[in-house]
Amino acid sequence: MCLRVFVARFVEKMKILAIGRNYLKHIDELGNKKAEEPVVFIKPDTALLKDNASFFYPDFSTEIHYEVELIIRINKDGKNIDKRFARNYYNEIGVGIDFTARDLQQKAKEKRLPWTLSKGFNGSAPVSNFLPLEEFDDINNIDFSLKVNHILKQKGNSQNMIFSFDYIISYISTFITFKKGDIVFTGTPEGVGPIHIGDKIEAYIEDKKMLAFDVR
Repeated sequence: MCLRVFVARFVEKMKILAIGRNYLKHIDELGNKKAEEPVVFIKPDTALLKDNASFFYPDFSTEIHYEVELIIRINKDGKNIDKRFARNYYNEIGVGIDFTARDLQQKAKEKRLPWTLSKGFNGSAPVSNFLPLEEFDDINNIDFSLKVNHILKQKGNSQNMIFSFDYIISYISTFITFKKGDIVFTGTPEGVGPIHIGDKIEAYIEDKKMLAFDVR
């Protein structure tokens, strides 16, 4: 008898790491407390929404909120990265939206359970294309914003981040190894709010429109 041995092949995929509570006014608007270290959570790769694809409102929530954020893409593998060298591990910046099922999140908070389902559901991470760092005079002074139905809802600047890009990279890499292609969401400013079917979402870096898609 000839036995065939099948070897499972595991395909490495990118991951999405995200920072919560990184802007003071956003912390205040949700009634949260300032954290001494970055609040880190993960979205699976199935949360990724690219190429301005429509977002389909899920039937398990009635309170999906937008949270616009600057995002960075990791350009090489790394762990235990010293803050001084963090800039060597990313060279592009984009904008993304951390869609959050606020009703599910609140239930999880009340029971002191993880936020995973409220943050990691399918399509919960729309992302733009990326711009090279060379296009920015100072990455610690980048304006970004979000409009819903052409009305400005959020406006932030990277200088108001509690934890900088480089600190975030160094901190996360102490616990989790970065792989090339990973995306990091760096936190949202104040002004978060609900979306509804039929809404048109636009996100900007400075005055450049980076994202534009519909909620269906």
